Amino acid sequence: MARPRSARAPPLVALLPPLVALAQAGVAGAAGSVRLAGGLTLGGLFPVHARGAAGRACGPLKKEQGVHRLEAMLYALDRVNADPELLPGVRLGARLLDTCSRDTYALEQALSFVQALIRGRGDGDEAAARCPGGGPPLLAAPPERVVAVVGASASSVSIMVANVLRLFAIPQISYASTAPELSDSTRYDFFSRVVPPDSYQAQAMVDIVRALGWNYVSTLASEGNYGESGVEAFVQISREAGGVCIAQSIKIPREPKPGEFSKVIRRLMETPNARGIIIFANEDDIRRVLEAARQANLTGHFLWVGSDSWGAKVSPVLNLEDVAVGAITILPKRASIDGFDQYFMSRSLENNRRNIWFAEFWEENFNCKLTGSGTPSDDSTRKCTGEERIGRDSTYEQEGKVQFVIDAVYAIAHALHSMQQDLCPGHTGLCPAMEPTDGRTLLQYIRAVRFNGSAGTPVMFNENGDAPGRYDIFQYQAANGSAGSGGYQTVGQWAEDLRLDVEALQWSGDPHEVPQSQCSLPCGPGERKKMVKGVPCCWHCEACDGYRFQVDEFTCEACPRDMRPTRNHTGCRPTPVVTLTWSSPWAAPPLLLAVLGIVATTTVVATFMRHNNTPIVRASGRELSYVLLTGIFLIYAITFLMVAEPGAAVCAARRLLLGLGTTLSYSALLTKTNRIYRIFEQGKRSVTPPPFISPTSQLVITFSLTLVQVVGVIAWLGAQPPHSVIDYEEQRTVDPEQARGVLKCDMSDLSLIGCLGYSFLLMVTCTVYAIKARGVPETFNEAKPIGFTMYTTCIVWLAFVPIFFGTAQSAEKIYIQTTTLTVSLSLSASVSLGMLYVPKTYVILFHPEQNVQKRKRSLKTTSTVAAPPKGEDAEAPK
Repeated sequence: MARPRSARAPPLVALLPPLVALAQAGVAGAAGSVRLAGGLTLGGLFPVHARGAAGRACGPLKKEQGVHRLEAMLYALDRVNADPELLPGVRLGARLLDTCSRDTYALEQALSFVQALIRGRGDGDEAAARCPGGGPPLLAAPPERVVAVVGASASSVSIMVANVLRLFAIPQISYASTAPELSDSTRYDFFSRVVPPDSYQAQAMVDIVRALGWNYVSTLASEGNYGESGVEAFVQISREAGGVCIAQSIKIPREPKPGEFSKVIRRLMETPNARGIIIFANEDDIRRVLEAARQANLTGHFLWVGSDSWGAKVSPVLNLEDVAVGAITILPKRASIDGFDQYFMSRSLENNRRNIWFAEFWEENFNCKLTGSGTPSDDSTRKCTGEERIGRDSTYEQEGKVQFVIDAVYAIAHALHSMQQDLCPGHTGLCPAMEPTDGRTLLQYIRAVRFNGSAGTPVMFNENGDAPGRYDIFQYQAANGSAGSGGYQTVGQWAEDLRLDVEALQWSGDPHEVPQSQCSLPCGPGERKKMVKGVPCCWHCEACDGYRFQVDEFTCEACPRDMRPTRNHTGCRPTPVVTLTWSSPWAAPPLLLAVLGIVATTTVVATFMRHNNTPIVRASGRELSYVLLTGIFLIYAITFLMVAEPGAAVCAARRLLLGLGTTLSYSALLTKTNRIYRIFEQGKRSVTPPPFISPTSQLVITFSLTLVQVVGVIAWLGAQPPHSVIDYEEQRTVDPEQARGVLKCDMSDLSLIGCLGYSFLLMVTCTVYAIKARGVPETFNEAKPIGFTMYTTCIVWLAFVPIFFGTAQSAEKIYIQTTTLTVSLSLSASVSLGMLYVPKTYVILFHPEQNVQKRKRSLKTTSTVAAPPKGEDAEAPK
């Protein structure tokens, strides 16, 4: 009898009446059990039959999951009892029950395991007697005292049974239940299992999904503890690991209505990018999902990842191979037990009478009928001879959980052996300390076992009663003559970490290219992810355009002002620095004009100096002519400074000389036109010459006007010392590839024009005087050439302004503006040189006979017009 435990007495006492009633009902309604006599009895729960339909408790026989597993326990008990080193002097018995794959039915059956405890706590011997029909009492055989239970298979059944067994401190070891809920040691403290829980399986499946590069999947679960808790574990682990999002979580009802699976497929297609489907479902649901996918013409669209309920089983994919191709499934690491194969294939009707369901298995396995079986048959069903042999007259393949059934039996046997060694030292068999066997003490020994199991792998339990996670990973592949036989192929393993042979994977379409299961495709280089609110695995790709570059997968930032993005916008690179160089095509025209102008100016100056005292040179005003020619020379020379590489010295020279040449030229021209105009106007009124018309006065006036420019530039140089700068904004074009940094002097467009502004003022004033002096007599032969010079110069500069400012936004601004400015300066100098001095030079060099003083023909003319001073602007030879 069990020892009373005061801490659990109140709830147990309260449960005794209903449990007694249920136990009696369960015994009365049980379809039978397999019994083995022994000193210690182990219980066993197996799904020998499927769930019944139409109100029936049990349905068709389950050959592999039911009979194979039950026989595995019988085989294990035979080996334990035959081992003299294990539990010496103790024979293990058994009582094996059918759960019919239904949790409520299994509970009724399992109550027979606690009958001995219930009767011990109940009303004594009366509980062992029954009075059928009110007749005399019949004494029933005393129930066996079950010390531990092997089973059950389905997690829902194990949960139901564990809730009862824990009340009576009966340890339970499952060979197939993997629901994470059973790891809760506060609720299922007497439950252990030799298979890893689905939390490990879920972790392995998350690792598989991530290894395949998928980040957007849907889950599909059968209603119940196994499916729902498996999906829950997968979702929780994927959320903690990150990088995997759940598109939809769909639950298949326990009793699906017609069309339910077509509805499931339609819901999955609401998120077509989530091609990966994580399945925690029973075999029937898996098969019907595959059928619905084929009916919807979606063969090859979904990428299945199945749990151990799919494993490497043929039944879910039978005749649905094309839909299942590419499916990756997982199964606790297992091995085929050769000893069991020999045992099972040697079973016959004669030597296996202890299994009450073996005759039914025989009929099902060999498709025959036993005489007197009591089940209806038609004439087409042959009679069983009893001479049939498993594996010879029928196909045979060891069921996948056989290894774990054997390990569960051995775990209990090793625990009892250790318990016997500790509590019964020196005894063979059981001692009083183990009669009865205390369940709590046995549980401690079970949790402490560690041995090599039937497959050679270690069998052990953690503090929650869970076995370590070790899985084989399979892929269902299409048959291919050149690549292999197809079917389930091992492609990897999982034992705390994943080892997946990606090269061994085969897929529909491109066999070696892993299909995508992603909400959004990865963004390209230079694109950032703009996340979709509430869906962390979905995003839109937004280009880092313009001068922005990709900092990380979510951020674009602008490059520093002296840099531009790389071609793919993944980083920044220095912006190329440009300036007008001597070899540039843009520099050729200005330099050519400048060289020609300098040569021409030098020729004129040399000619004038050589013929300094000839009438033509004297008549042109020698002093102002040399000043004017100097200004023209400086105008041509500034071109070389504008092309030279900017530096402090070059920039200072540009500021000083840019306006100096034009100022000097226009000051001289203005002085000349003003002098001619004053002489002409004074001559109209009197013969007295106007003041300040001598050569010295003219030079003083010219240099005074020029001094204004020089003083202004010097003040500018003192207030803002010249230096070169790199302007990255000037050529910061829309296309970053065209962006350039411009090495230039620190002169803006406005300051450059301001530097020439004083010259423009002199030019306009000179033009005004040229217009006023247009009516002077021909004896003042320079008035009209000066006038034409100023008109042409104004036209040149009027054309310059729109070209210069109109190209301010051009990518070639530095070249166009510099070329325009230098060409305009050279043209204005050339106009002055060509109209004022080239004709005189031509006469001096090629017609020297005309370079003599010409007598005046008429005294009348001189009497009406006051003659200019001797040697200045007198009529020269023509």
